[in-house]
Amino acid sequence: MKSNRNHFIHTQSMRLASGHEALVTRVLKDDGGTGFGFSLQLDATQARHMALYEVGLWPERPRITPVIAHPWETAWEARKPVPWQIEPAFSRLEWLA
Repeated sequence: MKSNRNHFIHTQSMRLASGHEALVTRVLKDDGGTGFGFSLQLDATQARHMALYEVGLWPERPRITPVIAHPWETAWEARKPVPWQIEPAFSRLEWLA
């Protein structure tokens, strides 16, 4: 894993359209690279590791245990891009830095 000096991490809670709560993390690298992660089990470490993995700062792809068969979960499990835009609240998140 690379040094923490070259990125910024921010985690937020959001309400899904289904009414469930999710944690969403964004990693912003100094070079402009951005990665996102999530947890529907409200596990900030899981969300952080996913986001770090997405930008190449975490060595192993995190495993998740799907809890509600949400499209984010099924996409992650299938190793496909996470469809962030399906949740209206995602586009309303305000990120620091």
